Amino acid sequence: MDGSGHPSKEMKKVIAALLALVMMLSLVACGNKDDSQKDPGNGPGTSQNDPSKDNNTPSTGGTIKIAVAAPMTGDNAEYGIGFANAAKLMAKEWNDKGGVDIGGTKYTIVIDEYDDRSDSDEAALIANKIVSDDDVYGVLGHFASGICMVAAPIYQDAGYVNISPTSSHANYSGIGDFIFRNNTVIVVETATGADIAIDYLGKTKVGVLSIDTEWGQSAGKSMEDNIAAKGGTMVLRQEVSVDAVDFATEIANFKSAGAEVIMVAGMYGTLGPLVVAMQNSGFTVPVVGCSNAYTDNMLEYAAQAPDIQIYAPVAFFAGNTDPKIQAYVKAYTDAYGAAPSALTTQAYDSVGIMLTALEKAGKLDRDAMKDAIYDVEYDGMSGFTTFDEIGDAQKVFTKVTIKDGAWALAEG
Repeated sequence: MDGSGHPSKEMKKVIAALLALVMMLSLVACGNKDDSQKDPGNGPGTSQNDPSKDNNTPSTGGTIKIAVAAPMTGDNAEYGIGFANAAKLMAKEWNDKGGVDIGGTKYTIVIDEYDDRSDSDEAALIANKIVSDDDVYGVLGHFASGICMVAAPIYQDAGYVNISPTSSHANYSGIGDFIFRNNTVIVVETATGADIAIDYLGKTKVGVLSIDTEWGQSAGKSMEDNIAAKGGTMVLRQEVSVDAVDFATEIANFKSAGAEVIMVAGMYGTLGPLVVAMQNSGFTVPVVGCSNAYTDNMLEYAAQAPDIQIYAPVAFFAGNTDPKIQAYVKAYTDAYGAAPSALTTQAYDSVGIMLTALEKAGKLDRDAMKDAIYDVEYDGMSGFTTFDEIGDAQKVFTKVTIKDGAWALAEG
C-alpha cells in the first residue's frame, strides 16, 4: 500500500489478476459439473452433448457402424477379406433400400474394417478400440477360434453384440449373452467329415492331421471321437505347426500306419501343401478337410495334386441352383471377381442378422438388439438360421469335392 493506506498501482494489478484467475477457475468448475451430468449415450452420428442421445434413441438419422475384425493380411487373409467383402455387400443392399429403419428413422450402415493379423495381442487391441466407438452396434469376427476366445470377453464386458461366422470352439458362445456364432460347433462339422470318410468313401482306417492351435487340437479330438462313433479306427493322429509346409515325415508315418483316408483339422494353408506333398510322394489316399477348405485358393493346390480326392463339409455351396442363391452369387462375383465361400456367406448372413435384429428392437439399444437376435428367424444364404439359448446357430452340412478344377457337390 502507499502512504495513504490505499493499495498501490502495482498491488491493484496483482489483485485484478487474482480475481480474473478465480473467475476462470469458477467457470471451468461449472463446466466440468455440467459435463458430468450429460448422458454419454451410445447413439450413432451424434456428439456426447446432443440431447437426442438420451435413451439411445436419436431423433435424427445418422450412421450405424458394423465392425469387421479379421485377418486382412497374412496367411488367413482370404478369410478376413471375404468377411469384409460380404459385410460391405450386405450393407450396400440395406443402404440401397434406405438403410436401417429404427422407429421410423433411417440410418446408413457403415462397415469399419480392422486387421487382427490372426494375432491374439492385436485382436485384443482391436476389440478395445471397437468398444470405445459409440457408433458401433455389432462386431463381425473374428476368424480363428483362439482369436475369437481372446476378443469375445472384451465385447461381452462392454455389451457389444459379437457374431463370429467361423468360430467352432465348444466354449466360444458360452462366454456371454452378447456372443453368438453363425457356425456350428466343431463336433457337428467333424461328424459330417467322418461321415464322408467312413460312410461315403467306405474307408475304415483313418489318419488325423491337426494344427497345433487350440482350435486344431479341439477339432482333431472331435475327429477322433466321430471316427470312433462311426465305427472307424483312427490309426494315427499327428500334429504340425500352423505354418508347416514339409510333410514328408507325416506322410511316411501315415503310410506305415495303413491310413486309407486322412482327415485334416487345419486351414487351406495346411491342407493345400499336404495334398501336393502327398501327390509328389505317391501317397494318393483321399483327404477330408473342414469347411474352411472350401476356398478358391484350395483349387490352386488341388491342380498340383490331380490324383488326390479332396472333400469338405459346407453349410453353403455356390453351385446351388436355387435362384435366390444364384442371384447372391452373381452379385458377390460381380463385385469382387470370385464366388463366395461358405464361411464368407456365413459372414454375409451374420451382418443381415444384426441389422434385422436392430430393426426388430425398434430402438438403438445394444441390449435390445442382443435380445432380438435370440428371437430372430433368418432365411439367409447359408440356410434358415435361428439361435439357441447360448447363441449357437444350427446348420445342415453339404458334402463338396473338387472336380475338374472346381468345387462341386459330391455325387451320391
